Amino acid sequence: MRCDGATVGPDTADRDVGGFAANDPEAQRRVAALQQGLKELGWTESRNVSIEFRWGTGGAAQMHAFARELIDLKPDLIVGITTPAVAALVQETNTIPILFVNIVDPLGRGFVSNMARPGGNVTGFLNFEFSMGGKWLETLKQMAPAVKRAALLFNPDTAPFAGSFVRVIEDAAPSFGIEPIATVAHDDGELERAVADFAAKPAGGHRDLIVVLAARYRLPAVYPLRVFAASGGLISDGVDPTDIFRRAASYVDRILKGANPGDLPLQAPTKFELVINLKTANALGLNVPPMLLARADEVIE
Repeated sequence: MRCDGATVGPDTADRDVGGFAANDPEAQRRVAALQQGLKELGWTESRNVSIEFRWGTGGAAQMHAFARELIDLKPDLIVGITTPAVAALVQETNTIPILFVNIVDPLGRGFVSNMARPGGNVTGFLNFEFSMGGKWLETLKQMAPAVKRAALLFNPDTAPFAGSFVRVIEDAAPSFGIEPIATVAHDDGELERAVADFAAKPAGGHRDLIVVLAARYRLPAVYPLRVFAASGGLISDGVDPTDIFRRAASYVDRILKGANPGDLPLQAPTKFELVINLKTANALGLNVPPMLLARADEVIE
């Protein structure tokens, strides 16, 4: 077995421009979870609530254009689901309530001034804490003990917080005998070159493209979300986004009933899931440790 490894950061869960296409199955699952949560609280579209969607897959300029469009509609609430989208929204309005979902480091990005009492017109639900970086490295090492080098793959445009994950991983790496290599990829071309260059070095993880490249170069990879493992990735270790969206409905409910977003504390994830793709592990010649299998929430065969 090659002694290579790759790990990816949470920004890769979103498209390279920081948004989702309308026909993305993962996006539809998240929307459905939010709508189901609202329905359970008595909010039904076309009866007592109206929802306008904007699918931002065209970069920062499009995000700002969509933010202005939504603000012009004078809604009671705007929900933002990626860091670039929320950044555009907070730049365009400080009066319309904004609820973010699945965001990393809102305090560091200046979206809120306090975690317990955000202030202003913004509050929301977090997805990852920086401590997860060390957990991803540990999971990778358990799955592929021979790994000695790990590429930390991220897009700084969609994940400006990635440096904090990198620092956590760099601090944890020596205890696992792994050399961490921060690897920037802004687009598909850079992504393919970065993975190819990493795989070419001895002893040494775009969603579908990352999975394809990891398989092509036989790189054990750990991903932050189940959707990667379901698409053929080796292993995912992270939060359950649909659970976060379902929970976010409670804040939509409270804000629509008059609550001030600035008085609603930020909410951390409460449901985590470890998913192992056994077929991919076998293709890579990896024997999954029994303890890891026992801890898994799902094993894909």
